[in-house]
Order: sequence, then structure tokens, then C-alpha cells
Amino acid sequence: MKTHTRVLVIGGGVVGCSVLYHLTKLGWSDVMLVERSELTSGSTWHAAGGFHTLNGDTNMAALQGYTIRLYKELEAITGLSCGLHHVGGITLADNAERFDMLKAERAKHRYMGLDTAILSPAEVEAMTDGMVNTAGILGALYDPLDGHLDPYGTTHAYAKAAKMGGAEIVLHNRVLETNPRPDGSWEVVTEKGTIIAEHLVNAGGLWAREVGAMAGVYLPLLPMAHQYLVTDDIPEIVARGREFPHVMDPGGESYLRQEGRGFCIGFYEKPCEAWSVDGTPWTFGQELFNEQYDKIADSIEFAYKRFPALERAGVKRVIHGPFTFAPDGNPLIGPVPGLRNYWSACAVMAGFSQGGGMGLALAQWMIHGEVERDPRGFDVARFGSWTTPGYTVPKVIENYQTRFSVAYPNEEKPAARPFRTTPMYDTFTGLNAVWGQQYGLEVVNYHALPGEPLYETPTFKRSNAWEATKAEVLAVRGGVGINEVQNFGKYRVTGPKAREWLDVIMAGLIPKPGRLSLTPMLAASGKIIGDFTVSCLSETEFQLTASYGAQGWHGRWFEQHAMDGVTVENISDARSGFQIAGPRARDLLAKVTRADVSGAAFKFMDVKRMTVGMADCIVQRVSYTADLGYEIYCDQMSVRHLWQVLTEAGAEFGLRPFGMRAMMSLRLDKFFGSWGREFSPDYTPCETGLDRFIRWNKPVEWIGKAAAMAEKAAGPKRRLCAFVVDAVDADVVAWEPIWVGDQVLGFCTSGGFSHYTGKSVAQGFLPVDRIADGLAVEIEILGEKRPAVLVTEPLFDADGARMRG
Repeated sequence: MKTHTRVLVIGGGVVGCSVLYHLTKLGWSDVMLVERSELTSGSTWHAAGGFHTLNGDTNMAALQGYTIRLYKELEAITGLSCGLHHVGGITLADNAERFDMLKAERAKHRYMGLDTAILSPAEVEAMTDGMVNTAGILGALYDPLDGHLDPYGTTHAYAKAAKMGGAEIVLHNRVLETNPRPDGSWEVVTEKGTIIAEHLVNAGGLWAREVGAMAGVYLPLLPMAHQYLVTDDIPEIVARGREFPHVMDPGGESYLRQEGRGFCIGFYEKPCEAWSVDGTPWTFGQELFNEQYDKIADSIEFAYKRFPALERAGVKRVIHGPFTFAPDGNPLIGPVPGLRNYWSACAVMAGFSQGGGMGLALAQWMIHGEVERDPRGFDVARFGSWTTPGYTVPKVIENYQTRFSVAYPNEEKPAARPFRTTPMYDTFTGLNAVWGQQYGLEVVNYHALPGEPLYETPTFKRSNAWEATKAEVLAVRGGVGINEVQNFGKYRVTGPKAREWLDVIMAGLIPKPGRLSLTPMLAASGKIIGDFTVSCLSETEFQLTASYGAQGWHGRWFEQHAMDGVTVENISDARSGFQIAGPRARDLLAKVTRADVSGAAFKFMDVKRMTVGMADCIVQRVSYTADLGYEIYCDQMSVRHLWQVLTEAGAEFGLRPFGMRAMMSLRLDKFFGSWGREFSPDYTPCETGLDRFIRWNKPVEWIGKAAAMAEKAAGPKRRLCAFVVDAVDADVVAWEPIWVGDQVLGFCTSGGFSHYTGKSVAQGFLPVDRIADGLAVEIEILGEKRPAVLVTEPLFDADGARMRG
């Protein structure tokens, strides 16, 4: 066993072996893996081995497609069999909402190049020789890539391919300690000796929490007990003569595939059981739990009705073992914030659908510094330091129980809530607030009208929030609205080199004292990793604001690019306040401060310190509502006072609270983009229009400059556009295909209803050479093509007179 390595991977399951292989594939051969027992000895060995591409996150779906295609490559490289069975998969829809979800997924697949299809009940029966009872089924989604494999053979194929690329694997060698060294490397003490690793990867699976604890890291994951059954031979399968497709029956919370000449069927049952909540014993090995038929009795009865042949089959064996889940069910991948060269590769529950893609993503991250595709959906940094076991356990249980539930775009799941709240929580609750959650924080979505339920109905169509949201939008446009700014990420940058650091890390103009600017933050590839408002309070003090949900992502980037003479503080939860917006916003602000806030004295994009009421505040003249507006920041101790002052003074102007639903409608009037929708690591400034905020002639080498300059010179191949859609009862959400004639040439990034203009609006990408004002297109919403027109002039305040006046 060598004592020094570039990368040490801890854990020999399918994910650890995939990471090891992909590191060698991308050019790093001095890599090593240690495993406490044998390869596959955690969750991998008893997995059902199914794989599929279906995933609501298009980047995850693409990486799952990569994973599936990779298996033949592994077989060709190693000569080992992965036991591949490409049998195709059918996902059933037993209600209109689930069918809407499948039609939306099919629409996404059009521009992703996935050859899926919507099936009728009759087609399902024909494909399964009548072995699926389609009573109550409205339709299904078919994916020819779905299938299953041999978990043991596949993991060993990854391992052999890695060793062929120079990797070393040491078995029966438990890690005892992981100690950080001053140079950023790690001292890893194992049963067979000490290894110095330049990079450390935690792929500990069931033991990832224990491995993380050695480095002082809490990883939010939990093992869940999961069981599936394997039946005796079934005559209909024997007579069929060809393999049976996978069938997912979300209504019955089950998945089914052929195993030998019988069936394998598994369940995501309610109630479910968390296992080893307080830690996985190191003595746990290749063991299974006793079967618990009582837990799945109702699910089995349902399955007998859906798959009648099951009822006549005996049970050959029951596989009941633990798998790890994160609170939202997605993997925990990437550099762990706060630690140098420590990487997570954990909570990959669907290891044979996602393991290859996750290995590729992590290897790209380690070697190139970024991932080819936007990793935010699986980035370990999406959970902050606020995440605790008390939060993780109920969220994981909720996720397990709803794994086959319809995933609505507006759904706010209730487990582990409310958790993190501002001083305004009770006040807004008293004003009929309907709450959402962002990065653990309770955020007002809208205020229900009198007599309306304090709950937004999950749907793919227009929800019961419609009238309340409309009222809030019209209040802003007609008078003045107020909204809490707690859900902005906020950072205080200080020090003698603050401006120098910002000039390097941001692509745009760093403003002079008393001014603010909008600027993208780019990766080396030129991709967007943040869109910021930068406020210059003095030459040595700046305030940055961005997405609240991106704190982990942005904070880690700031750590990785730290500079002597600069201090960056995350003050997101220390500094709060309100934004006021609308044509009477200036009148309101003038009533509560002695400062001169006239248009001449307080211009658009100005920032001033001023006293509002009795509170010391930082006030920025900018608003995401596309209207005249101000963001007023204060410390948390002053928030309730600031609210009282503003609401009392605002009564004569009809001041009305508004939430995120109204905010998202208001921004559409001006075609403003949104982080995670229009602005993400999948896109560039030249594609999205953020290039207008880049300071191209800055005399410094800002991060991403070379790539951005190259794209500027060549010109982007696609650009973000806006559309007015002839929608009926459902608006664009995201990822809907854009048809030009009989071709899918683009996709939507977001959309919604502009209550002020009474129009359904969408944003999305089209090839540059097809963009023209008035271009007629069709946007496929829930499987139905809706006419739309490309528009280039904003629907409100096109000349900016109101916002800037």
C-alpha cells in the first residue's frame, strides 16, 4: 500500500468505484481507494439494480443517460459483464395530475434527444401481453433506455477499469482518522497504515456520516430500510419468450421488473422506517434485515390488482436492507464548504442510474475546477450549516414516502417546518401568509385573501393563489407594496484590498462610493455562477446581494478565491429589512426619513446610509419588481420597528404586503431573468444578456475573462428571448420545448402570468439566427402546443422612465 496519493477515495461501493474510474479517465492516475471490507459491501450488493433516465432535473436526467451509456464502455474496456438488460421502462399515470407530469417530462425529452413516448392504456397492455391491469390508467411514459444490471459485476467493472488506468484499491482497510494538514492535504490513518492524500473523497455510503465526523463535517443523510421481493417462476413470463419491461406504478408506490423467470417488485411504503438514525455501526456488514410483510401489506394488495400474475406467484426471497437518502433525495456531491480538498460523493440512492454521472461530475470538478453541467441540484453545498439531524430525519422520511408522488412545480412540502424564521414570521402569519421555503428559511409566497385557505393547491396549472397574487401585483403597480428582503443572500466585503478582490472575482463594474452595480460572477469557463448587486459603501466596505439559496455555493467560491487584505462575511441572516416598490414608493420613504430622497438627490442605482424611523439603514435605489423601488436594510433587532414605521406611514398610500409569487409575476413584465432559471452555470453572459453588465475593458484578469472574450468575439449560438403565450389554464414553468415550424429549436427557462398586463409570458433560448421580433412559435405546455410570439420590447415601462425617474 502506498503512503502518498493525489486522491484517496474512502468507500468501495458503486459510487466510490465510479469516482475512481472517472479520475483515471480524465487523466489522474495517482489515485487510490480504501474499503473497510469488500467492494459492494454496503448498500450496493443488495440493490435491485434498476436504471432509468426519468428525473425532474434535466441535468440529472442527462447524467443518468450518460450513466446508462457508460456500461457498454466499461464492458468493452474491461472484458467484464455488467449484466445489462435494456428492456425499456413504463411509468404509469393513474390520475390527471400524474399524466400531466409525464407529458411535461416527455416534452423536456424532445430537446434532450431522449426517445421517450406517451403510451395509451391499450399500448401498455400490448407491450406487457396484458399482464398489467390498466383499469384506471390514463396513459404512461415509455423510455427504451430503462433496464437493470448486475450490481456486483458493474461495480467490479468500474474497479477494474480504474486499476487499468493506474488506480490502487486496498480492501479490508478501515479508515480510523482523517486529519487536515496545513498545506491542504489530508493525513488519513487506516488499519494498514497512514496515507497522505492531496485530495480526500468521502464515498462512505452507509458510513458517510461517520467518515464525515472524522473531519468535523455533518453530512445530511440517513439510511432508510427498503425491501423488495423476488418471486418464483411465473408461467406468463416463461411463455412470453422475451424480457418484460420495467413498470413503475407510482399510484401503488411500486416498481417491478423481471428477475429470472419471475418478478422483482419493490415498494416505497408508508409508513417507512429510518435505520440507524444515530450512526451506522462499523460492525454492520453484508447483512439483511428480517422481512416485514406488515409494512408493505397494503402495497402488496394494490400490486396484486395491478399485476394479477403476482398473486399466483410464490415469494422466493425478500431483500430488506438500508439505502442512504439526503433530505431532498438527491446526491451530495462536490467540495465540502469550509474544508480544503475534501470532497463528498454520498447519498447517491439510485446508484446504478446516477453513479456514473456523479463520478464524472466529481472528477470534472476536481480536475477542471467546475462541472460541465449545472451541479446545483446535487451539490453538497445546497444544505448549509443550519442543517441538523433534527431536520434531516423528518425530511428524509418525507422524501422516501413521497418518492413516487406527483412532483408539482409549486408544491411546498411540510416536513421539518417551520424551522428558520425571521422576526416577521408571526406578523406575516397574522396577515394570512402562505409560506414557502428557501435554503431552510420560511419565505412568504403570497397572502391569502379573506376566506381563502392558507394553503396553495399543488398543480401544474394555475393555482388558487391566482387572485391573491393578482391583487398584490396590482397594488405594487398602482401604489406601493412591501416585501421582506431576508431572502436575499448578503455579504459584507471589507479591507484595503476589497475593491481589488471584487475586480477579480466579478466580471462587471465595481462601483464608486455611493453607487451600486449589477454584475455576473463567472467560472473560468465563462459560465455564470452568480448574478450580484454590488453596493459601494466606502472604498473599504461593500455589500453584495444575490440569491439566498446560493449561499453555500457562493460562500465556497469566495473561500476558494480568498485574498489577503480582504474579509468576506456572510451577513444573510444578520441583516434584513424590506423593499418598497411602486409609483408611491418615494413618497413613502420621504415620510420616514429626514434624508433627501428626491429623484435628483437619490438617483437610480444609488446607495445611501440613512436613518429610517429610528433605525440605521442602508438603502439601495433598485428593485427587482421593474418599478420605482428601494431596498432598505437594517440589523435584525430593528426589523419589527422598521415594519411598524413603514406600515403606519404607508397606510395613506395603500401599502400592501406582497410575496414571491407576485415578485415572479412583476419581473416578467420587464423580462428580468432569475437565478437558477435564466442565470445558471449552464449558460453564459452573452447567451443571457448579462454581457451588458460586463466591464470588458477592466485592466485586470477577472475570472472567466478569456472564455467570455472568446465568446464575445465569436458570438453566441443561442440567446435568451421573451414570448407572449396564448395559454389557457397553464403557464410555462421551465424546460418546455419551443417549436419553430415542425422542429424543436429551443426550450423555456421560466414563465408565468403577468397579472399587470394580463398576458402569459415565457423566457427561453432560441438559435441566434432565428430570433426576430414577432416570430411565431409554439410552446409545448403539458403535451399541448400553444401559439406564442417572440417579443423584444418589455410589456411595462419599456423606456425605464418609471424605474429610473
